[in-house]
This record gives sequence, structure tokens and C-alpha cells, in this order.
Amino acid sequence: MKASDLFVAQLKEEGVEYIFGLPGEENLDLLESLRTSGIKLIVTRHEQAAAFMAATYGRLTGKTGVCFSTLGPGATNLVTGVAQAQLIGAPLISISGQKALADNWQARFQLVNVIRMMEPLCKNAVSITDPGMIPTVIRNAFKHAEAERPGAVHIELPEDVAEEETEAVVQKRSEIKIPYPDPEAVKKAAAMICEAKNPLIIVSSGANRKAVTEELEDFVRQTGIYLVHTQMGKGVVPDDCTHSLFATGIHTRDYVNCGIDVADLIITIGYDIVEYPPYLWNRALDKQIINIDFVESVPDRYFNPTVEIIGDIASSIRELASCIPGRREFPVFEHTRSFIEEKINTVAGKSYPPLPQAVVQSVRKVLGRKDIITLDNGIYKLWFARLYKTYAPNTVLLDNALATMGAGLPSGIAAKLLNPERRVLAICGDGGFMMNCQELETAVRYGIPVVVLILNDNGLGFIKWKQKKLNFMDYGLDYGNPDFSSFARSFGAEGFRVRKDDDLEEVLERAFALNKVAVIECPIDYSVNYEIFSIELGKLACKF
Repeated sequence: MKASDLFVAQLKEEGVEYIFGLPGEENLDLLESLRTSGIKLIVTRHEQAAAFMAATYGRLTGKTGVCFSTLGPGATNLVTGVAQAQLIGAPLISISGQKALADNWQARFQLVNVIRMMEPLCKNAVSITDPGMIPTVIRNAFKHAEAERPGAVHIELPEDVAEEETEAVVQKRSEIKIPYPDPEAVKKAAAMICEAKNPLIIVSSGANRKAVTEELEDFVRQTGIYLVHTQMGKGVVPDDCTHSLFATGIHTRDYVNCGIDVADLIITIGYDIVEYPPYLWNRALDKQIINIDFVESVPDRYFNPTVEIIGDIASSIRELASCIPGRREFPVFEHTRSFIEEKINTVAGKSYPPLPQAVVQSVRKVLGRKDIITLDNGIYKLWFARLYKTYAPNTVLLDNALATMGAGLPSGIAAKLLNPERRVLAICGDGGFMMNCQELETAVRYGIPVVVLILNDNGLGFIKWKQKKLNFMDYGLDYGNPDFSSFARSFGAEGFRVRKDDDLEEVLERAFALNKVAVIECPIDYSVNYEIFSIELGKLACKF
């Protein structure tokens, strides 16, 4: 069998449905093998976007997303998306071409050491130097990518290896079951919970899975214990569950800290310190910690669990619930929820441009419980994390790990590709949108009817707020933008601009009704950023 055919056959054995990427001349054998494979090829306009799409595929499905590029600049363009997948815990395999190993007549042209470049960014990076290696390398790559905590693996396929013949055969995929938790650890954790005055759960992205959602919602109702979501954990338990304290906001004292501060025991579920640093909730080192996860925790000065329940998270929660005798009342958290809900439900006044609170409320009214928003990175991400009520797992896709700009639109395209029956809204700032705006053409070409909401302040709003907070002069953060509605139409998409007398809800409804790629430009008034995030939260006192 030709090596590239074997490579693709092994991908099919691993269950690959889509491959996202931008081919070059070093990929042509791979491209030809993909042509007749049945794997759906999504050719993007930039390799970074391909990696973002593959990471979103991995995050939403739990299966490994796959992206590819050519050598040199193609591979270097993959880097940000690979790093994002690694930090958010999304299973991803990136593949790059390379010059011929045996007869490199082009000398150093476009030649960079991709393996050494990728090694610090992912779980593993390997170059295939013999076609007989292909089945084992790919089998190992998928096992590494999907093993807890999931992440990224890079494979390099040189062009002369890809075109060789080989007698190697496809290796069969084997399923691995995650073990059940240790009964003694469960009993010890249950005793700690029963002895604690105010136990509180922090639930994170590692728990953002359907089976965990069902068990955890039963657990909090049975025990009466309240929970807080990290930004990437939003939706694990629906926010209309009376034991949800909603989600963490900015990395300073926010409303939810009114609850966290009084907790004497924190139960972390699927927690990774990259998402919400433990310094923010255990600064005084005064809290006992129980950690429930698929794998052991990474040590940190502020995160040293007394007990770790390691194994299948859903099973761990179920076993723990069976060891806790009954439901308790926690008035302090009940009052905290009432306080936060009042803040969330405060109706934002009508103004033009609209305030971020009004934008969040308009989006929430238009989207259903299982519809999806994908957020790029900017100050609006904090407003949505704090105020957007979430009712189902993986319906708010944001990155609070690498926190890279440019991911919102590619992530939205991938989410809509996988969920054509749901409304998907990519929410971007003008800065983040322009970093991968070319992917509008990708969405139009493949008929993926994502709607994009651009919140436009003609500048870097998040950095402006921080600049003012640090008492620096307003400098270097303003720029100009195109007419985004005309820009969208130039790609064959629909374009809208929210004007003074327009209602954002109505514009959103019109855009979704078209069932085609649509871009909505909405000016936004960020004057409240300093007022809320610096002044109000700086004076926040919790008296429960």
C-alpha cells in the first residue's frame, strides 16, 4: 500500500470524520489519498483557523480533531491553535508536511525544525521517517491526544515517505475504560463533606460532559451543596438549578467570591489550575480541598487537595452521593445566589450604542437552551461569562486558558458544522474578528450558516480598561475598521449594522431566519467597564 493511503486508512480506523487544513505541495500525496477516503476535507484560508476548528471539534465531540498544513510557514501558522487545544484540554492531532528526507534538493528553503518547535506546546511530536511506522505512530498519537487530560499531538509526514510503498497494515483501535474511583477515597471525602460547615463545588471544563451533568445535578439536589462554574465549565449544571451560583467572572473579586470566601471546603470537579488560578479562591490557604477528576492534580502552592477521587467523574459523583446521608441547608449560599441573580436580572437601560449588559440580555432572549455561542477573546467575554445564563454543557465555548484572539469565528463555524439543527452565534470583538475574518469565505463555500455578532468599539477594549485601571494615559489602542456589513456582503454573506433605532433582538432574529452566513456589526458602549469592574467590584462587600 502507498504510505499516504495507509496514513489515511489509519485515520479512518481512528474514526476521523473531518480534517481541517490548508494543503501545500508537500501534502499532495496525502491530499490524493484523502480524495477517495470518505473523510470530509474542510480547506480553510489560514492554518491557524484550521487548528481552532479541529480543537472545537475535539471539545464538542470528545473525539480527536485533526488539522494539517504544509511545511515551514504552514506549520508555524498552526502553532497558536495547537497551543490552544493543549491548554483547554481538547484532543487534537496536527499534521504537517516536510521536505524529502533522502534527497532534499531545495536545501534550507522553508526548512524549520517543526518537531522541536511543537514539542513544548503539546503532549508529543514525532516525525515519520519510515512508512512502516505509520500505523503505530498514529495509534499512539490518538491514544495520547485522548488520554486524560486531553491535548494536542503533532505528526510530521515528509513528502518522500508519503509516496513510498509499504507492507505495514492498519492497527485496530481499542477502547479504554476509565477506572472506577477508590472506595476509601470516596468514604474519606464524604466524611469531610459531612463535617464541613459550608462545602462548595467548583466545576470546570474537565466536567463539561453529558454524563457528568446528569450525575452532578442529582448530587446537588440530593445533598443541598451549591456549586460555582468556571468560565469554561459553564452549563455543566443549568443555571436555573437553584443550587447554581453561576460562573466566575474577572480574575479579581467578583460577585461569586461572596460565596467562595465563606466556604471552608472546596470540592473541585474536572478542575485545571490554568482556567481559574487557585490563588484567586484560596489565597489565605484556609480551605480544605477535595479534588474529583479523571487524573491526579498538578501541584500548586494554593491547590493541595487533602483527598483526590481519581477515576470516572460521573461514577465518582454517584458513589460520593451514596455516602452522604441527607440534604442540608446552606443559607449563606442561598443568599449569595439571590444576590447574584438580582445582579444578572437587572434590566439594562436602552441606549445607543448599547451597553454590554444589554447585548448579553438580547442574545440570551434570542437563543434557546441548547443553542451555542462561541466567544472570541475581549472584554465582552467577561460580560458573557458573568451574566449569560447557561442551561446545557458545551453551549458556551470560550477559551480561558490560552485566551487567544481570533478563535471565535473558526470555533463558530466548526460548532455549526457539527450542530446544523442549532442556532450558533460567534461573538467577536472587532479586533478578534479581523484576525481570522477571511474564514467567512470558508463558511460561505461550505454552506455553514453561522451568524457572527461583531461588537465594535474601534479599539482594544479589554486593554483600554486595564490601561485606565493602572492609571496610564489612553495611548496606542485605537484603530479604524471597515464597514463590516459591506465586508460580509463582499464574501457572499449577509451583512447587518445595528443603528440607533434598531432592536438587537430583532436584528438577530432576522439574521438567523435567513439560514445563511450572516454578520451583524453592533457598536458597543464600554464606558461601564471601569465603573463595574474597577469601582463597584473594588468596593464589593458581602454581608450574608
